[in-house]
Amino acid sequence: MKRQLLHDELLNRLKEKRRFLQVLAGPRQVGKTTLARQVMLATKLPAHYASADEPSLRDRTWIEQQWDLARLKAKEGKTGALLVLDEVQKVSDWSNVVKLLWDADTHAGMPLKVVLLGSAPLLIQSGLTESLAGRFELIPVPHWSFGEMREAFGWNLEQYIFYGAYPGSAELIASPERWRRYVTDSLIETTLSRDILLMTRVDKPALLRRLFHLGCAYSGQILSYQKMLGQLTDAGNTVTLAHYLDLLQGAGMVAGLSKYAYGIMRQRGSSPKLQVLNTALMTAQDSRIITEARRDGDYWGRLVESSVGAHLLNTSFGSDIELTYWRERSQEVDFILRRGKTITAIEVKSGRRPEALPGMEAFSKQFKPKRKLLVGGQGIPLDEFLSKPAEHWLQ
Repeated sequence: MKRQLLHDELLNRLKEKRRFLQVLAGPRQVGKTTLARQVMLATKLPAHYASADEPSLRDRTWIEQQWDLARLKAKEGKTGALLVLDEVQKVSDWSNVVKLLWDADTHAGMPLKVVLLGSAPLLIQSGLTESLAGRFELIPVPHWSFGEMREAFGWNLEQYIFYGAYPGSAELIASPERWRRYVTDSLIETTLSRDILLMTRVDKPALLRRLFHLGCAYSGQILSYQKMLGQLTDAGNTVTLAHYLDLLQGAGMVAGLSKYAYGIMRQRGSSPKLQVLNTALMTAQDSRIITEARRDGDYWGRLVESSVGAHLLNTSFGSDIELTYWRERSQEVDFILRRGKTITAIEVKSGRRPEALPGMEAFSKQFKPKRKLLVGGQGIPLDEFLSKPAEHWLQ
């Protein structure tokens, strides 16, 4: 979704008379803070902003102090006030503290509107559902799209495929080494160390890091958990790997797509298809520059397919759309979109791996999809496909 639409949605919600906590959740460097600050100005309300994004965790007193400052602004103003708390999931027991303060204000008729921001959606969602049920509305903020990067920075399709979609890195692409260091140090390492390892119990932190690197190296490929165990030392068990993949996906880094099937148990037990949520995570760890990557057909094909998968995941973030893959023996369909009973099968023309054969015909006979799409080649142009959200291809 374009940032302007997210801006307008949040602003309209804050103007409504009904009172809900507004929550912006998404990965690092996707513009949540900028969006919130723009809305703060647009509301014209007295506002207070505070961030808990520190190397060490804050405690509940910090939230109470920030809340009291906002209450003073609300009492002084005629139309109330706005409180924005950034990286709120880094405060211990944050959801219970917010619940107590929110309920107290509701009972007292305090005209205070509150927006919470978090860069670890999985952790935010956990706190919301456990303590704040019925009190919040969630606005997912995914990675930037091709259209947004093109509009904001004039990027062409090849730049988007190679450099991914971190707006903060866009001005550094003229210097590949600076760009690579920015992505690895400011995004990858910060997300792993401060958004996952600092916030979640991870018994094998070295394993989680190696799994992330494996997910980037094999993005676009189906890899059984047993094969992963063979690639990783001190790998624990398949349950641990599946849990760590969930954490990585929750932080907007790497997902493990399930195999499409009717049965949920069968689907969850399938070998995952590894998928980065931003292709910069792949290329920043590779020594090739864009011209070298373009000349390597196999590598570029994986980047193209990964960019399609990332686009589908990001544009279905927070919706009821499911993204999976399908494979039987050597026949494969790259991506399956499903909403309710509506199914769209997608094949990406990107230099298919020798061991995988097109499986669209076999899948169609078995599952009767509404649409069968070819992206690239003689199908939908890649730039056109990446300019429309996942929902569009289910209509």
